[in-house]
Amino acid sequence: MIDTPLNRIQDLSEDDRPREKALRLGIQSLTNAELLAIIFGGGVPGKSVIQLSQEILRDHDNRLSRIARLSIHELTSKYRGIGPAKAVSLAAALELGLRCQSDFASPLPQIYGSETVYDMMRPHMCRLNYEEFWVFHLNHANRLIARECISSGGTASTLVDVKLLMKKAVDKLATGIILAHNHPSGNLQPSGADRQLTTKISKACDILDIRLLDHVIIAANDYYSFRDHGDL
Repeated sequence: MIDTPLNRIQDLSEDDRPREKALRLGIQSLTNAELLAIIFGGGVPGKSVIQLSQEILRDHDNRLSRIARLSIHELTSKYRGIGPAKAVSLAAALELGLRCQSDFASPLPQIYGSETVYDMMRPHMCRLNYEEFWVFHLNHANRLIARECISSGGTASTLVDVKLLMKKAVDKLATGIILAHNHPSGNLQPSGADRQLTTKISKACDILDIRLLDHVIIAANDYYSFRDHGDL
């Protein structure tokens, strides 16, 4: 019986499977051919997916930048086993890489104070007839790592899980956070519940060595800053 090359990832020995290797050693441990193999999923009769990936790399001097210049039509017409689905998956992966590189090159937005928070959130919050509670996650330079809505509720209040809020800050390695929520009524003054929640979050931040920089209440045409009013 004549042995034929393997053509599916699942036919490889477990140590040679790119997905299992990535899980054991991290995605950075994979070669370019193994990364391509994960995207393609399978090879063709007589040629394993790893061999197919290596062939494409050889044809382009092992330069991913050259592969990125190939059109979907060029990939499908030149390589047997690369159909539209595989070609589009590869093009999507390479495009994501380029966009990620662009993100790294762009500085994170810097939060200068309560007015910056208001300017960023007002276009969204001024239209709402219910409350939303947002958290800004910041690094040491007060640059924005992420902002996210962690709660939305009724016209007069929204429930905030402090444990979940702090977990998200820790997961993002934030060194500082800013709280923001809206008052659909237009009343800018913090309620007793607003003050109690701010105090509770402040105590949690102290334990985790995270700075609570501000809590901004937003209405349609103005805002209230705990920091600016000396409440923090």
